[in-house]
Order: sequence, then structure tokens, then C-alpha cells
Amino acid sequence: MTSPIPSINNALPHFVSTAPFDPHSVEVMSEEQARVYQASQARLMWWKFKRHKLALVSGVFLLILYAMIAIVEFLAPYNLHTRNVDFIHSPPQAVHLFNEGTFVGPFVYGRDMRLDMDTLRRIYTEDRTDIQPLRFFCSGDGYRFWGLFEASTHLVCPAKGGQFFLLGSDRLGRDVLSRILYGARISLTIGLLGITMSFVLGIVIGGLAGYHGGVFDLIVQRIIEVLQSIPSIPLWMALAAIMPVTWSPIVIYLGITAILGLLDWTGLARAVRSKLLALREEDYVLAAQLMGAKSGRIIGRHLVPGFMSHLIATATLSIPGMILGETALSFLGLGLRPPITSWGILLTEARSVSVIAFYPWLLFPTIPVILVILAFNFLGDGLRDAADPYK
Repeated sequence: MTSPIPSINNALPHFVSTAPFDPHSVEVMSEEQARVYQASQARLMWWKFKRHKLALVSGVFLLILYAMIAIVEFLAPYNLHTRNVDFIHSPPQAVHLFNEGTFVGPFVYGRDMRLDMDTLRRIYTEDRTDIQPLRFFCSGDGYRFWGLFEASTHLVCPAKGGQFFLLGSDRLGRDVLSRILYGARISLTIGLLGITMSFVLGIVIGGLAGYHGGVFDLIVQRIIEVLQSIPSIPLWMALAAIMPVTWSPIVIYLGITAILGLLDWTGLARAVRSKLLALREEDYVLAAQLMGAKSGRIIGRHLVPGFMSHLIATATLSIPGMILGETALSFLGLGLRPPITSWGILLTEARSVSVIAFYPWLLFPTIPVILVILAFNFLGDGLRDAADPYK
């Protein structure tokens, strides 16, 4: 049977145009296609992340929150330790704009207090004749901004001789809103410091175990299995309980951060190990080895950046666990101690059922805890979806 393929001597006729090439005469890539094909990996992740509206809103919320803790002294109406002994366990005050149909501006009504002799409970009633306009960008309680210099400027202050308890006051007459704002600085930063320590340990230990394998990998895996088999809360409590009560608050803060970081690296280390087990067989790793690159450089410059987006998403999902860990330890009296203030310490005021029944506003510190945990979880989901190359 004769082959249908033409021979060299019997080639099909063809034509080559000698005219100049006109790019507009043929179909070319559209601007949108070119923008996508030429975009970097980071830009592609950002475009995918923007489509996750809940994650985007959560990220903006967390950015605002972390920016606020930098100027918390200015935002808080009162100093952290200011006591109003005449207004102990004062309920939240509502902010009004109009009084009897007349626009006054932001103000609160004054309060009268009487003592119920049957229950020994303070009863507060509004005095509609006592109008106390709020002051903005005003001079109030003094403070040391970041411990560097003295200042007394606040975003909002009560009227001269008045009071302003937007979220009520506690058993010592301290403003709950101001203490929540001050507590945010501790509760939010302890999560970042803890995840930084966990991040470093997880990448270093998991990277070495996955890259080298052998006996070191076997020992690391057994250590991880032992640590993960111990319930987290009892282990946190045991380690926190051994810290001497004579330690300063700053040392206690660093100790709690170290405990949270040292016990949270196991999951990240396993994720890094599994990734490096697959990536260490790639050709570019062999090329780096032949060029004389050491293990640290290969892991840090060639392997880890390949799945850094996955690590960022994992770290984002781990921060809420650390915030909850600090809150739980402080609530149980084994974490941070006064005069340091965190959301967990604020919740110790509401450990009694009777206190919750009479003064429910003392549970307000749970609201920022819930919002921050949800925001980090939504942000982590968005980052994980954006980093997934198959979505």
C-alpha cells in the first residue's frame, strides 16, 4: 500500500509572504489575557483573595484593630487604672443626640445612685435634667504613651465633672471600654509573638526533618506524636503553674508567649516536612546541591518559598488558637496577672453566676474575642483558597 505522506521530491506547494508583519491583521492576545499571563504569583493571589469578600472584610477589620492598639491610650476615655468609686458596677450609658426634640450633640444623662438595703445592690437611675455633653480631642486622664512621654489627650472624654461609661464599670469603678482597649494590646500581640516563635520552630525543625530524613526525621516525628497526644489545656496549665508568682508581669507575659509558641509548632512542622519530602527530589534541588549550596540555603531559598503561601494561611489559622489559649489561662488564673490587662483577665470578673446575673456587661470582653477569632478564621480561609493553585 502506498504511503499517503508525500516524499521530499513531491512536497506540497506552499507560499511565504515577504510583506511586513502586521500584528493587527491576525488574532492576538487580548489585554485582559495578557494582564493575567504576565501577572506575578502574588498578584494572582491578590485577585483571587479579593473575590472572597468575607475574608477581605475580615482582613480590613484586623488591620484596623492592630492599628488601634498602637494608639490605645489616645482612644480610651479613661486611664487603665482610673477608679470612679462613686460609680461602682455602673451599667452602660447610652449616647444621645437629641433632648426633648432639640439637637444637643453627643451627650449622656447624669446618674443618681441609691443602695438597695435588701440586696445591697447599687441602683442607678438617669437624671434627665443633667445633660453631660461629650468632649472630643480633649484633655483627660494622664498617661505615658508607650511608656515614653507624658500626655493627656483623648479621642473622647466625659463632660467636666461628669462620667461616661459606654460599656459600664467594674467592681472598682473602672471603665470597661477603656480596659477592653488596653487588653487588646496584650491579647492580640501575644498571638503574633507566639505564632512567630511557632513559625520559626516549625519551618526549621520540619524543614530539616523533611530534607534530611533518616534518624533525625524519626526522632522529630516521635516527639511531635508525644506532644500532640497530650491535651493542650492541661499541658498549658501545668507549664503556666510552674512560673513563680514573684516574676514581673513582663516576664510572665514572655513566659506565656513562649509556652504557646513552643506547643503549637508541631502541626506546622509536619506540614513543612510533608512538602519537603516531595520537593527535595526536584531537579532544581539537585542543581543547587551540585553547585555546593548547603542545606540551610536550599531549604530557605529554594524549597520553603515554593509553598510560603500555604504556610501563611496555616499561620493565620493558628493565631486564634493562641489568643484563646491566653484567654483561657488568664481566665483560670494561671496566665497573665495584674497589673497587666488582657481580655482573659477582664473575664475573671465574670466567673461567678451571681455576678453575671446582676452585672451582665462584665461579659462584654467576650465580644472582641469572638470577633477576632472569626475574623482570623475567615482571613485564613481566604488566604488558603487564594494560595491553592487548583482553584
